[in-house]
Amino acid sequence: MIFSLNSASFFSISHTSQSALLFPRNPKSCSRVFRILRACSNSTDEPLVSVSGRRTNYAGVRLEETVVDVNSDSGKLRLDSWISSRIIGISRARVQSSIRSGLVSVNDRIVDKVSHVIRAGDKVNCTISELQPLRAEPEDIPLDIVYEDEHVLVVNKPAHMVVHPAPGNASGTLVNGILHHCSLPTVALPNRDSEEDDISDDEFNSFAAGQNCGTCETNIRPGIVHRLDKGTSGLLVVAKDEHSHAHLSEQFKLHSIHRVYISLTSGVPTPLSGRVEIPVGRDPNNRIRMTAVPGPSNSGQARHAASRYKVIEILAAGGSALVEWRLETGRTHQIRAHAKYLGIPLLGDEVYGGTKNMALSLLRPRIPSSHHGQLAQLVSRLDRPCLHAVALGFNHPKTGKNVHFSCQPPEDFAEILSWLRKISTEKKKGLIL
Repeated sequence: MIFSLNSASFFSISHTSQSALLFPRNPKSCSRVFRILRACSNSTDEPLVSVSGRRTNYAGVRLEETVVDVNSDSGKLRLDSWISSRIIGISRARVQSSIRSGLVSVNDRIVDKVSHVIRAGDKVNCTISELQPLRAEPEDIPLDIVYEDEHVLVVNKPAHMVVHPAPGNASGTLVNGILHHCSLPTVALPNRDSEEDDISDDEFNSFAAGQNCGTCETNIRPGIVHRLDKGTSGLLVVAKDEHSHAHLSEQFKLHSIHRVYISLTSGVPTPLSGRVEIPVGRDPNNRIRMTAVPGPSNSGQARHAASRYKVIEILAAGGSALVEWRLETGRTHQIRAHAKYLGIPLLGDEVYGGTKNMALSLLRPRIPSSHHGQLAQLVSRLDRPCLHAVALGFNHPKTGKNVHFSCQPPEDFAEILSWLRKISTEKKKGLIL
């Protein structure tokens, strides 16, 4: 759903039936959406509810199972943890919401305590609740607007700003700021799993919002065409009318949008430039992390992803590098996952291996001991991946002219880059900051 930038318009969310949520419009693909198995007394340790294919919101999924064994060091197992382990891909936050809503029973008695301890032999009946819409209020948030006309808006998003509201981030988002900037009313947004939204920065996903207006049908209107994840700073374009949204979306699909990112890496890649074509999928051991998966892409496991990179500067005698990235696809955390695959995780990226300890271990041996104290201070302040969307270009949806925008990295990025350059720098051909 897409929020409108036309103050005269209304917002809407369609009233989708549960059957529509469970089954896609194409009957041939129904078998790929849900496989729900009911428990029996000899159930195995395999999850009973498997959700495959494209991501779903799990609403209406049911689990009926008798607990066979409690594999826990303490001999105790929480209800929310057990249900989460039995439904593939669902977040614990979503399960907890269902429990608190009274949709879970143990031995035919409703349990609304998420930490309820279950035991072998307990019969659990669970229905996953509907996601309640979030409300996005207009907020007077300062926006760094690089360009604006009646058709498009280009914003320099700061690090730590979430693009759109999600559970745990209902305010302070770019959407909240844009609603205020464009004098738009409060809107209701479709809710999604909080853990999914934490990593939801797939570049080619349009964003939509709506307001419940009774029996009116869905009214899709343009808005955010692509996204940057919370920790990434830099340029992002917003469409201000339906034509502009469709036009920009098509450019993203055709990979004709000019996008350049820069990063600071832990170490230097070998070779100094190249193309990484490795599928990216969710890490099965960590829901908030993606991973590069060598081999053929599989829609259920990983999606095709391709990135081009080039070293602009070798910094601190090889302890770090300023690297330019150009994306051919736009998968969630694509640069971060590909950088880790190359063995050069981004500085400050604790999720993908660019930890403070790694930065110190690489840089300390390469700098004079008199600088170790300052290095420790700089590294301790790293609180996000050093990744910045530095350039953005596209064909203007109204004039057809090619427009190009750029913005310098923010202070936190510039500070550590400047310090690493003072240690030593070896510039290569490419982007000049």
